[in-house]
Amino acid sequence: MTNRENFLSLLRRTGYEWVPVEFVLSPHLQKVCREELGAEDYEEYFQFPWRRVEDLRLKDHDVEQYRKYYEKPLASGADIDVWGVGHEKSPNSMHMTYMRHPLEDMETLEELQEYPYPDYAHADGSHQAEQVRRIKERDLIALGDMQMTIWECAWYMRSMEEMLCDMMEENEMAEFLLDKVTELSLLRAKAYARAGVDVLFLGDDIGMQHTTMMSEELYCQWLQPRLKKIIDEVKAINPDILIFYHSCGFIEPMIPHLIEAGVDVLNPIQSECMDFKEICRKYGDKISFHGTIGTQTVMPKGTPQEVKAEVWKNLDAAGKQGGLFVAPTHMIEPEVPLENLLAYVEACRTYSGAKK
Repeated sequence: MTNRENFLSLLRRTGYEWVPVEFVLSPHLQKVCREELGAEDYEEYFQFPWRRVEDLRLKDHDVEQYRKYYEKPLASGADIDVWGVGHEKSPNSMHMTYMRHPLEDMETLEELQEYPYPDYAHADGSHQAEQVRRIKERDLIALGDMQMTIWECAWYMRSMEEMLCDMMEENEMAEFLLDKVTELSLLRAKAYARAGVDVLFLGDDIGMQHTTMMSEELYCQWLQPRLKKIIDEVKAINPDILIFYHSCGFIEPMIPHLIEAGVDVLNPIQSECMDFKEICRKYGDKISFHGTIGTQTVMPKGTPQEVKAEVWKNLDAAGKQGGLFVAPTHMIEPEVPLENLLAYVEACRTYSGAKK
């Protein structure tokens, strides 16, 4: 099998010949890999099966316009993203920020309607098809990555407390904001599909460590139909596209709803929150999985042999037909030893249970 054939067959549960590897490194571990392995580009060095296609490029979108929405000014050095969300940096984290919410204090629908959302309707996507072509020419999978699809975009702007209150009160502000975010995400998703990506990665965190972030009723009323709308329209353009969906935490009650929405691959099946073998037994004939190797537990705290054992155990649970793109469940933080990262890679490359 070629790389593309192996990857697609693995995720479609029709057998595979080898186990691909994939992870995200913190800046610290990127530096370690450069210095100790000579890996200037770790995706190339470790031969990842996919490469990302750039999102739509916004035209004349000045994020400085959003500063006026913060009555209390943002901290010095804070970044503002394309949605106007302020990110104040933490000295204790490599990638987490303290978020400030530009819509938090708005009290009327009119205020939400007047907010300058990113203009994806007039964004530039001319680069995408060419990037897809070049990626596929290298026998790689073309990946469109737009995690933070609906729920997270909305609450990052509105704040989680206000957004949940709006939803529970069935406030028209919730309907407008979720519809607006869905409309803009749909423009991005359809552009990726028309460009020919093999995989579209959607996602919104809807789980916490031991429970879901909201009730099934609330999720099915407000979020699942909007996710399904995006996936339906994307698959109308390309029925063969694989839809990945990310949510950290415990989300087992939501899995049937994600399957019904059209999700093909669920990420990351956080091992500290759900048992992969049980999840695979219940749902593995309907959906595939990506992740399962805990970044709170075995990756930072285990031995290299324990990392390998976890990889092999989960691949065995998925079976020879495939259905698991095994990988760490989140960014590899500085406390993870390089030896454990290399053990994960070696475990994937030496696994002998694939269907040849």
